[in-house]
Amino acid sequence: MAAGGVMVGNVDISENEEGKLTTSVVIICIIAASAGLMFGYDIGVSGGVTTMEPFLKEFFPSVVAKMADTKQDMYYLAAFTSSLYIAGLVSSIVAGRVATIVGRRGILIMSGVIFLIGTALNALAVHVAMLILGRILIGFGIGFGNQAAPVYVTEMAPPKWRGTLSTAFQFYLCSGGRVGHFYQLCLGSARKLRLAALGCAAIPAIIMTIGALSIPDTPSSLIQRGRYNEARQSLNKVRGVEYDTEAELNNFISSANAASAANHESYKKLLQSRYRPHLVLALAIPSFQQLTGVNVVAFYAPVLFRSMGSGGQMALLGAVILGAVNLGSALVSTCIVDRIGRRFLFLEGGLQLSLSEVAIACIFARQLGPFSATTAIVVLVLMCSISAAFGWSWGPLTWLVPSEILPMDVRPLGQGIGIAFNFIVTFVLSQISLALFCHLKYGMFLLYAALTLLMTVFVPETKGVPLESMDAVWRKHWYWRRFISEV
Repeated sequence: MAAGGVMVGNVDISENEEGKLTTSVVIICIIAASAGLMFGYDIGVSGGVTTMEPFLKEFFPSVVAKMADTKQDMYYLAAFTSSLYIAGLVSSIVAGRVATIVGRRGILIMSGVIFLIGTALNALAVHVAMLILGRILIGFGIGFGNQAAPVYVTEMAPPKWRGTLSTAFQFYLCSGGRVGHFYQLCLGSARKLRLAALGCAAIPAIIMTIGALSIPDTPSSLIQRGRYNEARQSLNKVRGVEYDTEAELNNFISSANAASAANHESYKKLLQSRYRPHLVLALAIPSFQQLTGVNVVAFYAPVLFRSMGSGGQMALLGAVILGAVNLGSALVSTCIVDRIGRRFLFLEGGLQLSLSEVAIACIFARQLGPFSATTAIVVLVLMCSISAAFGWSWGPLTWLVPSEILPMDVRPLGQGIGIAFNFIVTFVLSQISLALFCHLKYGMFLLYAALTLLMTVFVPETKGVPLESMDAVWRKHWYWRRFISEV
């Protein structure tokens, strides 16, 4: 290794390979990460739209007429809302294949355009078919964006700053959610809500699409498609003219040539034993993100506070506080992820999540019926603890770590499959969470606590490690090294 090398994450790299944080790379990565705005805004606004009576009267009059049959209505509306997740999981897998042809930038542009078409259909819908079609197209746009944006930022960012820049996706996601909630609270009538709240979803899509048209594709993607001169230009743009890009470019080319020499399809490679750690974590991290219990807090916090005897204002205040904590913790992650590392954040966040969930379970187990004001405040504090822990660990790291650990030749496909699993788990939980919560009660929090601890211990440290040197991380991991050593 070159002189002046340093040890980062147990991997020896030269200072030149760490890269430099330039204005260009910051702007480019922020533009790509803005894809998170689309997903976040949809999460924030869609739930309120499908539960407002004027909206239901216009598009689902039979549902309003059958309000007495709440069980039937619950599953009917849940299936309608969840069509986005089905479309998202399909498009995530498709995006992994298409990315090898059109590149990461191409997928981002396609994401924005498809999302815009879906938004237009939803905003101008005159019957249910237009709503469903628009919802499906929005799901495809989100699936493309969720697959491409984290990979794009990971491949563009210098190793030393990769974590900081990659957390922008989660920050945008949280910000979009808060804006969506704002429209949900402020707008009233069905037509006004649809044209404003659903129509305004076009704004983040327009921002991201126009931005994607102005940024270069990643060097890794360009090299995979044999466009070496464009890869050099892209690398020079993000690293700066004074930075010697040839060594980094040659590393990318060597990795691409080695992958081509193997002469295997990406999906076949992912099934090889040497890629078992990569595949398992690329699937498990996005899946277990949904099993941390944060969605129970986010989606059912108002219901929980009402069930504890708190008034509507307290329920609304609790939701606002939780949203602010989640957004603030995403900023905390941006500041510390490249200083203290991914694994530490996973461990600390996982432990904090589990302890807070166990504490809530104990409170729910000991006290039935309406809670006192003091107990309600304690529960709110514990929920804030869960939201904060998720915001600086499982929230942003779910998008970052899988895109870091996957080798170049299987990165788009592996990331796409991982995002698809995230959509699958989200869809399943959206169908069964309420029923599970009613049956398990406080046991639901204990289940989430156990699952979070189980997954946390298997995550490796990838801080500051160049993507082409990631094999060394696996070889030093206490568990995964047994699979890498077979090669």
